Amino acid sequence: MNSKILKVTLEVDKTIVNAMAFLPPQESVKEDRFAIFTHGYTSHKGSLLNWAARVSEENVPAIIFDQPGHFLGSYHEIEGLDVFKDVAPQFFLRAYEYLKSHYPQGGQKLVIGGHSLGALTSLMALERELFTVNELLCVCVGFGLPPAGVTHIFSTPFYKSTLNLRGQLVSENIPPEQVFPWIKEKKEELEISRQRIHFITGDDDVVVGKDGSERLVEFLEEQGNHVTIEKPKRLAHHMPELAAAHIKKFLKDSSFL
Repeated sequence: MNSKILKVTLEVDKTIVNAMAFLPPQESVKEDRFAIFTHGYTSHKGSLLNWAARVSEENVPAIIFDQPGHFLGSYHEIEGLDVFKDVAPQFFLRAYEYLKSHYPQGGQKLVIGGHSLGALTSLMALERELFTVNELLCVCVGFGLPPAGVTHIFSTPFYKSTLNLRGQLVSENIPPEQVFPWIKEKKEELEISRQRIHFITGDDDVVVGKDGSERLVEFLEEQGNHVTIEKPKRLAHHMPELAAAHIKKFLKDSSFL
């Protein structure tokens, strides 16, 4: 990979995150299109390193950024969950603006997306209609709707036993006991229309569960979106890096790369 990686910070309303921008060689860069990704809860941007690498290998500028208040990638505080809800989707726009600072005439095509919580915040960016571009794609990895009346893995004793450790990887102002119920509530309330969305969820993803992504696909299709899904055999929830090849294939099939 010949891209130059810039280590930068992004800021929205006094909330700061760290990011890495992948800038392809100037002589071969496809500056008319950008890619922007973020990670899941208690994770970090490094989990998506090869997402950005695969895209930038095709000479497309890309950014991966840390979610606000996530300490594996950035030691930046966040005031609380309400602030997170407000600013997290806006970081996609701030990342886009950063790439525009390098390519002022670029970015007519855009793919945004993320893993798990990052998928949700990318969908929230669509919901808020933050971008005015000629082509907008959204890629959601490891994300779905649980069936009604079924105990979600977040509520099981096994998963709860991991929360003491996981909760210390993020700001105490966005603890798991607040974030998980909000995620469940928010994805059931999404209002998005006329968007192109692609889901990639492993058959072995026990967090999303059987048919979880299919339920969310149906929910979004009913709102008038063009939604597709891919179900790789091996893409466990804790291994989002394995989605890189599937993302690249989708973007090639969509004539984005």
